[in-house]
Amino acid sequence: MEQYTIPDEKSEHEGTWLQWPHGYTYGEDYKKGIEPIWIQMASALSEGEKVHIVAYNQAEKEKINQILTSQGVNMNMIDFFITPTDDVWARDNGPIFVYDHHKNLRIWDPGFNGWGKKTPFAKDASLRERLSKGLNIERIDARHLVIEGGAIELDGHGTFLSTRSAVMNQNRNPDLSEAEIEKYLGCLGVTNFIWLDGVPGADITDFHIDGFAKFYDQSTIITFSENDLAEWGLSASDIKALLNAKNASGESYKYVFLPLSKNKVTLANEETLVDKGSYANFYIGNKVVLVPNYNDPHDTIANDIIQKLYPERKVVGIDVRELYKDGGMIHCVTQQQPVI
Repeated sequence: MEQYTIPDEKSEHEGTWLQWPHGYTYGEDYKKGIEPIWIQMASALSEGEKVHIVAYNQAEKEKINQILTSQGVNMNMIDFFITPTDDVWARDNGPIFVYDHHKNLRIWDPGFNGWGKKTPFAKDASLRERLSKGLNIERIDARHLVIEGGAIELDGHGTFLSTRSAVMNQNRNPDLSEAEIEKYLGCLGVTNFIWLDGVPGADITDFHIDGFAKFYDQSTIITFSENDLAEWGLSASDIKALLNAKNASGESYKYVFLPLSKNKVTLANEETLVDKGSYANFYIGNKVVLVPNYNDPHDTIANDIIQKLYPERKVVGIDVRELYKDGGMIHCVTQQQPVI
């Protein structure tokens, strides 16, 4: 089996991919509610890297171009790829860039089925194939395995962290055993698997790992305290497995704990959601770290912790409440393209 490497998110990017919101699937109100998040992301990221925007069609591209220009964004750092999408979740269905053993950039293309056929997904399922052709970057067909980018955490040194509920779910891979899935993932250099059971049906993703845990490096995991993990929905056995995990060298991880939001997330229209907000779903750019914020007293605490972890980058807090009501945050809608 040929081996591929997914570069660490904090390694140097050529750019970041964003799938721009549109009204063709869920209506104009959906687009208008979340578009300010994309404007902020594009503006902040463009200070340090290219921003590759997937626009639904030429008319949408022109609207986006007009908006970003009016916001003073450096348009030399923005480019567009025009192709229809179902939705905005670039982490889950966007291009997963890997290096082959010759350090050539490739696009790894596992299957995507709308988190178990919960949403329209036909356009998004073929996005990586269209990008591969358009960018002239070879695609690695891995569609025998249905897995989303948000379900995968890699420490870059052989360890994989995920939830069974999102990967071994009958709505994703009903005919694959855990051993077969691990064999397929071995192509990414994984030798050490940390599986949490997760919670099927807890949310649209069936409990993606990137909602509550992220590798800082090969020896440190960023997550929540034991009490907050329980509040997030993890079982006692999953909490124990996460907080006692070992890396590929058999060493115990160190931990950095982020808070949950102090309060349940309240939207601008004063509707209160059932959950508190996670700050673990942040995204590391070349010059900035984009952190989900919730208009909450704990925003500043979380931003400060993350700023200390990445002192060479500027933390930018982005109000994600309108996106969070649909189950996502910043990491869910970004996808890095490493340097060639």
